[in-house]
Amino acid sequence: MAHPYFPVDISAMSARRNFTEVGGGDQFDVPGARIKATWLNHPQGCLGFRFDTSAGSIVYATDNEPGDPKFDRSLRQLAAGADIFINDAQFTPEQLAATRKGWGHSSWLEGVKIAAEVGVKNLVLFHHDPDSSDKNVDSILREARDKFSNVWAAAEGMVMTLGGANLDVVIPAVREGLRRDTHFRATVTGFTAAGMAFEEETVISDLSLHGALIYLDHSPKLQSELQVQLDNPGVGGAKDGPLRLRGYVVRIEPEAEKDRTAVGIVFTE
Repeated sequence: MAHPYFPVDISAMSARRNFTEVGGGDQFDVPGARIKATWLNHPQGCLGFRFDTSAGSIVYATDNEPGDPKFDRSLRQLAAGADIFINDAQFTPEQLAATRKGWGHSSWLEGVKIAAEVGVKNLVLFHHDPDSSDKNVDSILREARDKFSNVWAAAEGMVMTLGGANLDVVIPAVREGLRRDTHFRATVTGFTAAGMAFEEETVISDLSLHGALIYLDHSPKLQSELQVQLDNPGVGGAKDGPLRLRGYVVRIEPEAEKDRTAVGIVFTE
C-alpha cells in the first residue's frame, strides 16, 4: 500500500481502517471457508491462497515464477487435490525459457504439470499477457488441453460454481459486432460431455463475426472445441466450397420446446 505499487497515499482514505498482516504459512477462518497462505516466487513478493469450503477447494496463485525448488514445492502442497486451481499463465513456455526469466510469472505448461502431479480437478489459466489477443489465448488453451483435459482460460464475466462433485461453468458469449439472422446448413463434429464423438447436421442462425448459436441433438462438453462446416450458398447460385470454422463452446442451454440443446460458440479461426 505504498509507492510505487499503490498510487494513492493511504492518508487520503478517510474511513476507519483495521489491517491484519498475513504471511506465508498463515491459516485463518472467514465465514464459510478456511484459508491458507503460501509465499510465491515474485520480485516484489506475492501470496497464493487456498480456500477450503464445504462445496470444495479453490487455489489462487498468480504472480509466480517456477524454478525455485522451495517455492515450487510450496505451491504443489497448496494446490494438492484442489477442485479449482487458478494459476499464473502469462507466458508461453518458449517465452519463459528465452526472454522472461526473472519477471515473476509462469506458463500454461507449468500449470498443467502441477495440476497433473498433485491431482487438481480443474485448471484455470489466468494472468494472460496483455499483449496476447483472444486468438493467442485460444491457441494456448488448445495446447494445454492436449496435455490436461480439464483446462479453462479465464475470461471476463466467467463464473465457476462448485457444488459437491459437480462444477458449473458459465462463460458469456461475445455479443458485440455485426449480427445477422441466417439460415446456413452446417455439419458439426465434436465430443459430448461423456466423451462420445458425434457428427450431425444442423442449421446456423443468429450469426455474428464472433460466434453463433446453434441447436443440436447432442450436448457437447462446455469449453470443448467444435469443428463447424458451413455450406456456402455463394452469390447468384455459385459455390466456392464449404466454409470451415473452429471454435469452442461457451454456453449450453436446454431448449424444452425443441427438445434440443442450444449451444453458443465463439469462433477462434
